[in-house]
Amino acid sequence: MQDKLLEFAELLRANGLRVSPAELLDAVGAVARTGLGEREVLRAALASTMVKRAREVPVFEELFELYFSGLGEIIRQTGRAIQRALAMGDREFQEFLEQVERMLRESGRELSELARAILLHNTGELERRLREAARQARLSSIRRPLEENHFAKALERAVGLAELERELNEVRKAIGALPYDAETRERLDTYVGIRIRELQEIIRRYVRLDRQSRDPAARDRSRLSDIGEKSFYHLSEAELDRMRQAVTRLAQRLRNVVAIRRRRGRRGRFDAKRTLRRSLEHGGVPFRLVFDRRKREKPQVVVLCDVSDSVRNASRFMLQFVYSLQDLYSRVRSFVFVADIGEVTEHFRNHDAAQALEAALSGGIVNVYAHSNFGRAFKTFASDHIGAINRRTTVIVMGDARNNWNLPYDSCLREVRQRARQLIWLNPESRSTWGFGDSVMDQYAVHCDLVEECRNLNQLYRVVDRLLPR
Repeated sequence: MQDKLLEFAELLRANGLRVSPAELLDAVGAVARTGLGEREVLRAALASTMVKRAREVPVFEELFELYFSGLGEIIRQTGRAIQRALAMGDREFQEFLEQVERMLRESGRELSELARAILLHNTGELERRLREAARQARLSSIRRPLEENHFAKALERAVGLAELERELNEVRKAIGALPYDAETRERLDTYVGIRIRELQEIIRRYVRLDRQSRDPAARDRSRLSDIGEKSFYHLSEAELDRMRQAVTRLAQRLRNVVAIRRRRGRRGRFDAKRTLRRSLEHGGVPFRLVFDRRKREKPQVVVLCDVSDSVRNASRFMLQFVYSLQDLYSRVRSFVFVADIGEVTEHFRNHDAAQALEAALSGGIVNVYAHSNFGRAFKTFASDHIGAINRRTTVIVMGDARNNWNLPYDSCLREVRQRARQLIWLNPESRSTWGFGDSVMDQYAVHCDLVEECRNLNQLYRVVDRLLPR
């Protein structure tokens, strides 16, 4: 068990959680006291000793499921697939396994523990053997997708797949000589053949799972591949839940990236010129390295989010993302608008995400059922809130620029851009529709540093890097 806890601690570290040797020893001691009988007790024991921050809990929960349930779930899925291939229900499959055990006793053959675990569908023993083989094959060293085939072959060698196939084929022959009817022998022959093929599939899936567990980006891409390109407008309730979780994970990952950048920033960048000049007094030997320790300012963000009915889903995800990233900036001010504009900064600062989003989108701040009027909203913002913008401010506008034939007042947006560090516009409509009908996106775009289509999660992933402090 200590080996498994050590591997799990390494997995947490690979995903950005800091687990010290002392905390690992605490985890070993906690598990020794609680035992392994109750899964939830094990989860609680490890969380209490290895997790220090609330924001690390979702990562811990996900990795706990992947590590302690991932391989076991693959093996269980394989067992269900074999049942379907043999057209058996649970009870019939259990009776069949008992029959296989009797046949093995009658054949008088001595089998290896792994071969017996495979034939009798002993999932616990099979998982233990595969994890031992994974350590021998140094599976934890895998990092890139191109390495999957190499490590799958290494794991097959560590398991002894070639010898195992020979052993199982000999079992086929030995049982084939027993006095059973042709149908029973044929069914067993089919079962052994399926088991050999499925073991190879288990190994390949295990290698892929292990790589993804060490690569958060690949894990997110795999999980969200089916909804990543789906428009915010066309999500089912189940997909909305998954999307909310995805946006939270994206924010968490960016928060970790920023934390790394800031740690490096405190040390400063290596200054090659000053280092070489300083080395001249030592005959050109750089005894002292010089770093650029310029003070880096923490940027500010102002968000203007259209919450009209036509873009409600996209606005919800954008506001959720901004809420999650508030602690990255020295100040975040958030505004929502339809025709009128209202500030929701205090709601975001003093309430949890669900309450803040409800306040922003429910109609209590601005009339969400009014006809969109971007020009009026921008004019009001420039009149009442322009003081919120300075050279450190990134302004983000989220909206479709459908102005219902009203005056656009794009000069107000120009004034905002002149005072801001940068102006970013995210439009949830297809780019091909911009500037047509009542869209004034073409008039607003000339005043923006970046204008991006943001209709789905993958597009959001591509543009959020502009929000990160450099």
